[in-house]
Amino acid sequence: MPSVPSPVPPAAPKQGVERHRQVQTLFSEIAPRYDLLNHVLSLNIDRSWRSKALDRLGWEDSPEGVYLDACSGTCDLALELAHRAGFRGRIAASDFAHPMLVQGAPKIEREAIDAVCGDSLRLPFPDDTFEGATVGFGVRNLSDLRAGLTDLRRVLKPGGRLVVLEFTVPPNPIMRAGYLFYFHHVLPVVGRIVSGHPWAYTYLPESVKEFPGPAELGALFETVGFTDGGWTLLTGGIAALHWGSA
Repeated sequence: MPSVPSPVPPAAPKQGVERHRQVQTLFSEIAPRYDLLNHVLSLNIDRSWRSKALDRLGWEDSPEGVYLDACSGTCDLALELAHRAGFRGRIAASDFAHPMLVQGAPKIEREAIDAVCGDSLRLPFPDDTFEGATVGFGVRNLSDLRAGLTDLRRVLKPGGRLVVLEFTVPPNPIMRAGYLFYFHHVLPVVGRIVSGHPWAYTYLPESVKEFPGPAELGALFETVGFTDGGWTLLTGGIAALHWGSA
């Protein structure tokens, strides 16, 4: 009797409501191994990327202000800001995958960070709440990127800055070839072994491949109303840093 083929893992990014559910399920299921895999799979480069993101935030102008870290996951970027010398404000760390916040909870017990389970397409905060906001590797997963950026602008005070850190594809052909080999052949295997999840780390390179490039994302910042914006590539273009003011 012929064997029944195994179902294809749902690795391809979906759209709309299905994308929303896919991402929420994915990050809820990989939460226990998320921090370990982040550092291992990025060779710890992710730590320096987060530091560069906060260097662009301009929190020094309002060190006692209230800040938002959206799509916060296990709160690493929020924690980095809380530990900056001279920072005396508070941070709302929001994410719609509750298990990620649970995983990050022990790290922020004694910090000026409030974990909030909330959707970045409909942030649970009033208009003009925050002096600044960050998103680390989260906007790529939004089911409606324009709506997400628009809502982030809504919750920022006038002049408040949004800083977005996100993966991209290196422009240099040699760098790009090595990056794509790692992303499509090494990362999915290691990610599957360590996380135990059948498709999470196949979804990752697919989501990067379909995501707008830095110039296009920068243009979208302007379209939804951010000003004084810019972007720069990090580590040869493995990641990009975007910023703009509300």
